[in-house]
Amino acid sequence: MTSASEDTIASRISRILADRIVTGQLDPGTKLRQDHIAEEFGTSHVPVREAFRRLEAQGLAVSEPRRGVRVASFDLKEVREVAQMRAALEVLALRHAAPHLTAAILDQAEEATVAGDNSRDVRSWEEANRRFHTLILTPCGMPRLLAAISDLHAASARFLFASWRSEWEVRTDHDHRAILAFLRQGNIENAAPVLERHVQWIGQKPVRNASGTTRDAFAIVG
Repeated sequence: MTSASEDTIASRISRILADRIVTGQLDPGTKLRQDHIAEEFGTSHVPVREAFRRLEAQGLAVSEPRRGVRVASFDLKEVREVAQMRAALEVLALRHAAPHLTAAILDQAEEATVAGDNSRDVRSWEEANRRFHTLILTPCGMPRLLAAISDLHAASARFLFASWRSEWEVRTDHDHRAILAFLRQGNIENAAPVLERHVQWIGQKPVRNASGTTRDAFAIVG
């Protein structure tokens, strides 16, 4: 059993490591060394082990017998699974949110779309894109559903940052504009299928690993 202080340290360690994994600072397959991490954070192994458990629960790390804990790798099948889950859950949230969407919320969502279209790097695009989705879904008032969607967005971000760390191209998000146009009309029956298709768009890009080898990376770009 961990103490309150150990729990706080574990939370901080897992949050920082999660950010390093999601932003691609730690490549898939990288070993997470308990000794090194305990030394970095000036703590014992207990909160580090707890932090590892939390990363595993988020799908960011895997524990392998006799090999320790590594940053989780992902493939096209996993990316597709996240995309399909996002499609199902976001459409459910949108149907419940639609009656509560105000002109002010939709204006904010449009501002987020414009910010995304003008983003010069993948991180600012991902933040703007997530803001758009959060704005139109939060009025559903279903905290468990929103928490699950938030976790899936974190997974999407990880795929994205691992694939598009550089060479980001400015793009216009026509789907976001179509969704907003339908929502302004109160037309959820047309908005929902656009959203469902939008979050299942998967891009592919060759990525060079730290070892010099190249792998195909896949990401949800919606």
